[in-house]
Amino acid sequence: MSLSRTELDHLRQIPEDRILQETLTRLRGRVAVVSSFGAESAVLLDLVAQIDPSVPVFFLDTKRHFPETLEYRDRLVRSLGLSDVRTLSPTLKALHDRDPQDQLAAFDPDACCALRKVEPLDLVLPEFDVWITGRKRSQSATRTALPVLDPQPDGSVKLNPLAGWGPAQIEAQMQRRDLPRHPLVAKGYTSIGCAPCTRAVKDGEDGRAGRWAGLAKTECGIHRPA
Repeated sequence: MSLSRTELDHLRQIPEDRILQETLTRLRGRVAVVSSFGAESAVLLDLVAQIDPSVPVFFLDTKRHFPETLEYRDRLVRSLGLSDVRTLSPTLKALHDRDPQDQLAAFDPDACCALRKVEPLDLVLPEFDVWITGRKRSQSATRTALPVLDPQPDGSVKLNPLAGWGPAQIEAQMQRRDLPRHPLVAKGYTSIGCAPCTRAVKDGEDGRAGRWAGLAKTECGIHRPA
């Protein structure tokens, strides 16, 4: 599926502070959210829930998440009243065939991300014209050029409504809305992925420095550097 040229041109004319509302109302049924239920996810999910709590929200359960992330997901879903959260996971057969000892991330993290995240999401991507993400330019050097509207080769669009938000704005919104916080944030985790590939961030480091630390890898494969 894809947006028409007219629809894409219309979205390009919408101010950034109204594009989420416009997309969720104008394109209802053709839009989904992908969320990690990570350190800053509550802000986007809260904004979405205020407009349409029934919008599909996809969570990629890699089977390697911190227990705190799974507990936080459930708490946030209840708190915000999200009614259509869908969990995607690799099949048991795929895990048995390609990562039988649960060690793939140690020697081929790209293949592990493909197995546990990219491929499960690819199965449902064609069902929607717009995918909403919580990516922000302030998160890392590889995202500094992130556009709000990110057209994809297949004609669909990734929408990044918080692309221009910085840490101060995120924190202000968390406080203003009294949003639940991921418990690992208090322990120094500013970007939270799979447990074996995530560490706390040190003072002065990039916000995503704790993801795949020591490797050249900066994205799981769902998104490309911007």
